[in-house]
Amino acid sequence: MRNSPQRLSVIVITKNEECNIVDCLKSASWAAEIVVVDAESSDRTVELARQFTKHVFVRRWEGYAESKNFALSRACGEWILWLDADERVTPELAQEIRETIQDESRTCDAYEVARRAYFLGKWMKHCGWYPGYVARLFRKNSAMFNDAKVHEGLNLKGKAGRLKNDLLHFTDDTLYHYFEKFNRYTSLAAEELAEANRESSLYDLIIRPPYLFCKMYFLRLGLLDGMHGLVLSLVSAAYVFTKYAKLWQLRQKLAAGA
Repeated sequence: MRNSPQRLSVIVITKNEECNIVDCLKSASWAAEIVVVDAESSDRTVELARQFTKHVFVRRWEGYAESKNFALSRACGEWILWLDADERVTPELAQEIRETIQDESRTCDAYEVARRAYFLGKWMKHCGWYPGYVARLFRKNSAMFNDAKVHEGLNLKGKAGRLKNDLLHFTDDTLYHYFEKFNRYTSLAAEELAEANRESSLYDLIIRPPYLFCKMYFLRLGLLDGMHGLVLSLVSAAYVFTKYAKLWQLRQKLAAGA
């Protein structure tokens, strides 16, 4: 690490990401340090990651937040940039980040960035996906990852600002890949709701899914994204239905066990 108060660590967690990890880490190779935490990948993810950094840790999977907090604990930088393996830092965003953390007159402890998400190869400008601001750049001592099972985020202390340039997000290049995550994520989301003592109602199963479709496709103008917008709106509605159907099943099992 450079002996500088503005030094930056990039953290990434991985599991079988050999198709993504090279482009991800290459886009972040300008950072002072890269930390990769791998969940025992069975492909070449670890081998490829070690071409970019010596800080690659292979450990048993204990959840998204736990893995990211472990990566955070191993990072040495004052500033942290959190990336997913399917994300890319553009040269413009990299320059903005460098300027931001070197400007001592700035008072923010964290910065949100807009994600330009690509679904089945197309940038989704609508459906409520863009800009989709997320906090990704933060001072190490100002945040920790929360314990959500899916879509974990940061518990931030201090003031947050926004960066101007986009982070590229290449999510779900095929429907096969989407539905691989679909099953895992809906199960985790249902478990999280069950742990919060939530019930699944007819409203959740009958009203929520079509409402989300109408919201994404019509109110958030997903129809302007063509067939991609239609497919995304439909599978997102199916996600909501499946999450609450799995919650209903979990509650049935709990009731039977009681």
